[in-house]
Amino acid sequence: MNLLRASVLLALFALPVFAQNPAQGQPARILGTIDSFNGQILSVKSQDGQVTSITVPPDLRVMANAKANLADIKPRDFVGSAADKGPDGKLHAGEVHIFPEAMRGTGEGHRPMGPDPNRTMTNGTVSGVSGSSSRTIVLKYKDGEQEIEVAPDTPIVTRVVGDRNLLKPGATVLILAAQKDGGLVATGLTAEKDGVKPR
Repeated sequence: MNLLRASVLLALFALPVFAQNPAQGQPARILGTIDSFNGQILSVKSQDGQVTSITVPPDLRVMANAKANLADIKPRDFVGSAADKGPDGKLHAGEVHIFPEAMRGTGEGHRPMGPDPNRTMTNGTVSGVSGSSSRTIVLKYKDGEQEIEVAPDTPIVTRVVGDRNLLKPGATVLILAAQKDGGLVATGLTAEKDGVKPR
């Protein structure tokens, strides 16, 4: 298992992060708290109380997030940003993930995020940063670029490698899973660490 596969996010940000129907061969996005984990099967309770069981392959790397800030976003960084188009026509970041170098290129591009046509996900290389208290970042990807406004209170995190000790009852997890052999199998897993929860 490599970082590229483990980081499907994502992000988080590696694939579109809205819930999809795994029966149609598309990834499912599951966000909730751990009910139990026996070393292979992870049971996750969503906000509506539904419990979903997901198989966690032995070679799947557990990822986590660490707090960062605006000053940590620099040119040439590879980042992912969920953003909403505001009344001013600009994209305003809802959150920003700074990826480690080993994950450069993960989910690169610009795409819709969920049913809201004004909400998007952009993964790309920072080609420009301007502003002080608030910043405008330019994310370049293969087919274009996007300018995204990042406010001082925007959640910003860096992606870090975790381990299975994070998979304990009550911890928040974000899982991307695919349908396989009649069940869900995790292809990406981000767990809560040091109070920083995946979203």
